[in-house]
Amino acid sequence: MTKTPEDAKSVANRKVEHIRAIERDADIERAQSGFDQIRLTHRALPEIDLDAVDTKTGFLGKSLTLPLLISSMTGGSDEEIIRINRNLAEAAEEVGVALAVGSQRVMFADEKARESFELRKHAPTIPVLGNIGAVQLVQPGKRLTPEQCAQAIDILKADGLYLHLNPLQEAVQPEGDRNFGNLSEAIANVATHLDVPVLLKEVGAGLSSADIVLGYNAGIRHFDVAGRGGTSWSRIEYHRRTQDGDDLGLIFQDWGLTTVECLQDARDILAQKPEATTLIASGGIRNGIDMAKAMILGADLCGIASPFLAPAKVSAAEVVKTIRKFEREFRTAMFLLGCEGLSSLQGNTSLIRPRMT
Repeated sequence: MTKTPEDAKSVANRKVEHIRAIERDADIERAQSGFDQIRLTHRALPEIDLDAVDTKTGFLGKSLTLPLLISSMTGGSDEEIIRINRNLAEAAEEVGVALAVGSQRVMFADEKARESFELRKHAPTIPVLGNIGAVQLVQPGKRLTPEQCAQAIDILKADGLYLHLNPLQEAVQPEGDRNFGNLSEAIANVATHLDVPVLLKEVGAGLSSADIVLGYNAGIRHFDVAGRGGTSWSRIEYHRRTQDGDDLGLIFQDWGLTTVECLQDARDILAQKPEATTLIASGGIRNGIDMAKAMILGADLCGIASPFLAPAKVSAAEVVKTIRKFEREFRTAMFLLGCEGLSSLQGNTSLIRPRMT
C-alpha cells in the first residue's frame, strides 16, 4: 500500500492535534470510571508489614515490579512525539513496568515516524506492545495486511500487538474509517499469522460481554477493556470538527460502558473459558486505589495513559516520579486491606463493602 505525501502529513498532524486538544480542554478527562462507587474494607489490624508488601507480577513471560502498563498514547515524526515516547520507554525500563505505544498506522504513511517506535534500545527488558487500529484491517483500498502488522511488531521487537477498537472515535473523527463489517474475521486472521500474542483493546468506551466472546472466538486471549471514564476520544475529535455546528463529539463524550462495568462483565465471561486469559483494566484509573479496585474486580494488569503524558513532555525522570507515586499509593492500599501479595488481592471481591440500601 502506497501513501501519498498528503496522507502522511494528515496522519502526522492528527497526532499533534490530539495532544493539543488534551492540553487545552480539561473536560476531556471525564472522571466517571465507576471506581469511586466502590468502597473497600479497611483493616485496622492488617497483620502485615508495609515494607513486606509484594507488588511483583508477570506479563507475557516477563517480570514487572507492579501490575502497571503505561498505555497507548502517541507516535509520529514530530520531535515532541519522539521525545515523549523515548521518555516513557526509559522510565518504564527503569522502574520495571510494561509499555504500549500509540497507533503505528502513522509509520506506514510517514517513514520518519518510525523513529518514535524504535524503543527497544531504551527499553531492552520490559514487555512492550505494538498497536494497530483493528478497523485498518478491513478498509477498502487502504487495508493493512498481516505482513504490515508483523512490521509494526518488528520495529519495536514487541512482545505483543494491540489491535485497538475505536468505533466511536472513528464515527466522530472527520476523516474516520467507519466500516467495521466482518472485523472479527480479520482479527482472527491476523492473530493466526503473527508470532506474538494479539491483544484486543478499546480506547475509552469499553468492551462488552459480546465483544469479549467475539474476540475469544477469534483466538484472542488478552483483553484490555479500556472503559468509559477517563480520556474521552469523542471529545478530543470534537475539537477537530470541520463544521462549527457539528457537536456529535460532545453528544457522545460519555458514551459507553464504565471500566467497572466492563471488568465485571469480562470476569464473568472469561471465568467460564477453558484457556488462560489476561484481563487488563484501563480507562480512568487515576491513582493506586483505583488500581487496587481494578485488581479486586479481576484485572491482571492496570493500564494508565493520561497521567503520564505531561511528565513525558518533560523527562524520563518526571515519568519515573509519577510511576513511583502510583506504586506507593497501590502498595499502601494493599497494606490497608491486609494483602501482602497480589494473590490475596486479585479477584478477592470479599474486600468490597456491600452497598447500603
